[in-house]
Amino acid sequence: MMAAETVLAFAKSRPVDFVNDDLLLAACRRGDLRAFEQIYEAHAPRLKSLALQMLGNRQDAEDAVQDAFIKVYRGAAGFQGQSSLGTWICRILINTCYDLLRTRKPQSEEPGAEPVAPGARGGVTLRLALKAALGKLNPNHRMVFQLFEVEGYRHAEIASILQVPEGTSKAWLFEAKRELKRMLGEAR
Repeated sequence: MMAAETVLAFAKSRPVDFVNDDLLLAACRRGDLRAFEQIYEAHAPRLKSLALQMLGNRQDAEDAVQDAFIKVYRGAAGFQGQSSLGTWICRILINTCYDLLRTRKPQSEEPGAEPVAPGARGGVTLRLALKAALGKLNPNHRMVFQLFEVEGYRHAEIASILQVPEGTSKAWLFEAKRELKRMLGEAR
């Protein structure tokens, strides 16, 4: 094989790495599945974690992420760029999770509200206590806590995702931490 043919064969077999979200989205709008795969690979792990926290069930979380990415693929042409691509995708996932939660039958307990033995010690017990406390938080406070503390979003991104002022995001995080401290203090 000649050198030029070798380079072309390598280029065709190698996935294209898009430099930024604008180029990635433009390629996705043209129907480039490799671009869409790159979007998925970049955002899916974070979104699966968020969906799991919202839904409390791994299978439902994976389904929600798949549904969200189908919506992203179908809606790519309509994305205006008023927020980052990641923020837009996260908002779609949150709405998808809310839709799924609305279709569920009411449960007798809040998700994650597992009983914790009083006075019990250890990492497992602390994790259960935290899970139970998170389940009792105001949903907005819980969402901001999850996005900021667990997923690592900045307040500006959270404000865009939740469509609230940045100051509201900060206030909800403060309230979430205060309530968690109170509830975890009572669980001891």
